Amino acid sequence: MKVVQIQFASWDKKYNFDPRDLDLKKDDMVIVETEFGQEIGKVFDFKELSREELEKIDDEIKPVVRLADESDLIKMASETEKEDALEYCRKLVKKYDLPMKLVDVHFSLDKNRINFAFYSENRVDFRNLVKDLSSHFKGVIRLTQIGSRDEAKASGDFGHCGRGLCCRGFMKDFFSIGSEMAEAQQVSHRGSERVSGMCGKLMCCLSYEYEGYVELSKKLPPVGTRVNVDGRRGEVVGHHISKQSVDVLFRGEKEGENDVVVEVDINRHKKKD
Repeated sequence: MKVVQIQFASWDKKYNFDPRDLDLKKDDMVIVETEFGQEIGKVFDFKELSREELEKIDDEIKPVVRLADESDLIKMASETEKEDALEYCRKLVKKYDLPMKLVDVHFSLDKNRINFAFYSENRVDFRNLVKDLSSHFKGVIRLTQIGSRDEAKASGDFGHCGRGLCCRGFMKDFFSIGSEMAEAQQVSHRGSERVSGMCGKLMCCLSYEYEGYVELSKKLPPVGTRVNVDGRRGEVVGHHISKQSVDVLFRGEKEGENDVVVEVDINRHKKKD
């Protein structure tokens, strides 16, 4: 079954809906049917679900009603309304001295349901906060705890490179970034602060050239390899992957002669033994 994935907020999860016979494209704004009534969301992606995947889904896959029109978009909460809601919630967070950082807020199309996104390193008891918010807004209140990467995506601005954060630009979803990516590109020695983004996690851009570095590293002789360079025998003790060169240790052959390490371009010295 083909489904369309709809997202109601950039930090919220993606929900599967039946696109029916509608001609939908990524980033289209649509009206969908939910268990709470009609809601407006953005087309994130399309996916083909297997029979096994469908059997694992407990909830019924509801339909996309139609494309949103101008009258629907006008009903959406304005930035002023969102900021006012966040400001009121911040005052309550301060009142109850809760260890949480408010990041964003999402209003349902009818504005009867409000979802506050927050970041915290710990679990937060926000029962009193929800009671006060429900009383003030006269609606259903939900608080969603999000991770540091989602927090950066929702509120961040620029990365170490001086450009806008990738997650706020062209990136549509997060993927795993491992320490092996930093090691393969020989930047792990720079320290965690220089290879981590403002979210505190390893920078997403470490994945962009990772496969290229892995392929280039395969062209270099492993550390410990004995090589001949201009008639002298030495041992590979280090790599410069992007330069396609290696550090070769030549031990002193005569008494009093010091060991030396020389950087060698492998494209000029192909022989080894």
